[in-house]
Amino acid sequence: MTQGFDYDLVIIGAGVGGHGAALHAVSCGLKTAIVEAADMGGTCVNRGCIPSKALLAATGKVRELRDAAHLKALGIKTAGVEFDRQAISDHAGNLVSKIRGDLTNSLKRLGVEIITGWGKVAGSQKVAIETSQGEKTITAKDIIISAGSVPWVPNGIEVDGKTVFTSDHAVKLDWLPEWVAIIGSGYIGLEFADIYSALGSEITMIEALDQLMPTFDPDIAKIAQRILIAPRDIETKVGVFATKITPGSPVTIELTDAKTKKVVDVLEVDACLVATGRIPATKNLGLESAGVEIDKRGFIPVDDRMAVLAGGEPIPHLWAIGDATGKMMLAHAASAQGIVAVENICQRPRTVDYRSIPAAAFTHPEISFVGMTEPDAQKLGQEQGFEVAAARTYFKGNSKAIAEVEGEGIAKVIYRQDTGELLGVHIIGLHASDLIQEAANAIAKRQSVHDLAFLVHAHPTLSEVLDEAFKRAAKI
Repeated sequence: MTQGFDYDLVIIGAGVGGHGAALHAVSCGLKTAIVEAADMGGTCVNRGCIPSKALLAATGKVRELRDAAHLKALGIKTAGVEFDRQAISDHAGNLVSKIRGDLTNSLKRLGVEIITGWGKVAGSQKVAIETSQGEKTITAKDIIISAGSVPWVPNGIEVDGKTVFTSDHAVKLDWLPEWVAIIGSGYIGLEFADIYSALGSEITMIEALDQLMPTFDPDIAKIAQRILIAPRDIETKVGVFATKITPGSPVTIELTDAKTKKVVDVLEVDACLVATGRIPATKNLGLESAGVEIDKRGFIPVDDRMAVLAGGEPIPHLWAIGDATGKMMLAHAASAQGIVAVENICQRPRTVDYRSIPAAAFTHPEISFVGMTEPDAQKLGQEQGFEVAAARTYFKGNSKAIAEVEGEGIAKVIYRQDTGELLGVHIIGLHASDLIQEAANAIAKRQSVHDLAFLVHAHPTLSEVLDEAFKRAAKI
């Protein structure tokens, strides 16, 4: 242990990022404590990744077993398919309890001290903790802030947690609305549209921008609308803001045109999910005591080493990771940032390569991507003076996908024409979330499609969708 301090490292926040940082810190020989005011595991384990994927797994089975045409193509007949909403909800809740327990036990087993309370920076190398027994202050050579994020609720929207709610409430699946409006068409909105539509709900998806799925690659967004939205009981409205939402029975939603700013419609629905994104949970962290000024969106400024900045300069021994930094609001990105922060604490310089961090939406079929969209790559090419190209392959030509009767989907590879460097990969199709890792590893190594085209993939597998895309890009 570093002389003169209670701990080598104190981590504020026990989400996936804080947990990953703690595990790595212990492996590096640091005496570590982690401070958490709420549930161990943070958003991912308790209100995000874990319960939502449990719901998607269960409701995906309902969708599959009710798809008579698909089953008939495989030579299978089924009688009527029923589901138990409470049992599906319990499946998600039980998984949360298990993962949360596993996470907590792993920290205890490795000797990480878990302190229950609200932690905040109390000056250089000090953390004040508000506990049920009162406030206490501990010291640490280094401090990592892993405060996470919370759902963003725009002005004019009243959330009651029952008829108007965020994803924090939705993962509990307390009830099944006949008609639910979903505000936002990002990952959260798409996944819950998948869940609710599989269970028979009618959906109205509302997007403020003039196109659905604005953060996705345009080709993927276009195909996703054809596969995930058009065939289902999902109505879409784009270019309108939900400027006023009032809970009740029914829920009333006032829609305002994004351009004219005039009210154009008032919807009455059974429930409304507000999926408008997330904001950092950076209030009451004592950052001002360290001279830190959060940006106008509330994010903590950090450099690529995850050191917290004040006036553009790193503050010694103060680090921040995860959603609170706003770099890439994904659980696995937070974990990667935590490991990088610990490496730098141990004086082994390392930075985060955000371009190689993959992301996925666990819809049916799935969507995944890593690296740049084609418009972003084109912009970079214009700035740096190189041409960008893209190659596409389709699941309908893949033997494994055909065998599964799951031919809907595409893999899109974006690369530099001069060097062949892989810049981005976007997939929609069966097991897209698993397929993307190969591309992520290739981007991490800045590999060329000319090299990737000669790698050997097992046959018949879905991975050949990428194999063919690399070959088309390399023109072999």
